[in-house]
Amino acid sequence: MTPSHANSAVPSRRTFVSTAISGVVLSALPRDAAPQGRPTSSRPRILVFDVNETMLDIAALEPHFARAFGDPAVLREWFSTLLLYSNVVSLAGPYADFGALAGAALDMVANARGARLTPEDRTRILAGTRTLPAHPDVRPALERLRKEGFRTVTLTNSAPAAVAQQLQHAGLTELFEASFSVDAVKRFKPAAEPYRYTADQLGVAIGDLRLVAAHAWDIVGALQAGCVAAFVARPGKVLYPLGPQPDIVVPDFRALVDQILARDAGR
Repeated sequence: MTPSHANSAVPSRRTFVSTAISGVVLSALPRDAAPQGRPTSSRPRILVFDVNETMLDIAALEPHFARAFGDPAVLREWFSTLLLYSNVVSLAGPYADFGALAGAALDMVANARGARLTPEDRTRILAGTRTLPAHPDVRPALERLRKEGFRTVTLTNSAPAAVAQQLQHAGLTELFEASFSVDAVKRFKPAAEPYRYTADQLGVAIGDLRLVAAHAWDIVGALQAGCVAAFVARPGKVLYPLGPQPDIVVPDFRALVDQILARDAGR
């Protein structure tokens, strides 16, 4: 791939994407959301895990972006564009699954940079999203939570077939009793529908769910929908200061387990 002089537009485009994501996410949230964290039983909350970045390391894609664009940092620009347009289609339509949006976002980044994305590079990047490794702290933490009797599920923007492949490749499938996808409601997180759908499918009140995520927008969406939440501050991830705040904020999954055991095990 050969970038052109269009690279000079990248900083302003990155600023636009970051600003637009914040605006789209906030406007997508319901104004009549349920009060957060109102449990209806004494059972431990069901733990609902986000997948991409929270459990799986998208940095594994950096070599593919370095090969395709000459710069591994383009990975972050692409992922931000993907998240932005997932919210755009939730608000304005038409719906397309996360894999299709990932391809469209990749094409947009290439076109904006004046770069030619070869079919081989495009396929390599998109296929790589299904074979991401787990962060090293994830499996031991999940095993400990399961041993302590917690129910664990996933809720992701990815389509069902994609997340099944992701979890299998990462060696995490058996650590979750179920995986839920926004595909069932055709609205991407942080819209309220995916969180409410998950509670309905599990047969519990929404206050009986604790979302675990490394994305501030996911945390805000879950809290506004009525869940409680735990924020995992992966490197470069920070909370949105103007939104509701989670009761658990930790640097990694090891600390996450300690906090969940302290707060949710005996409630």
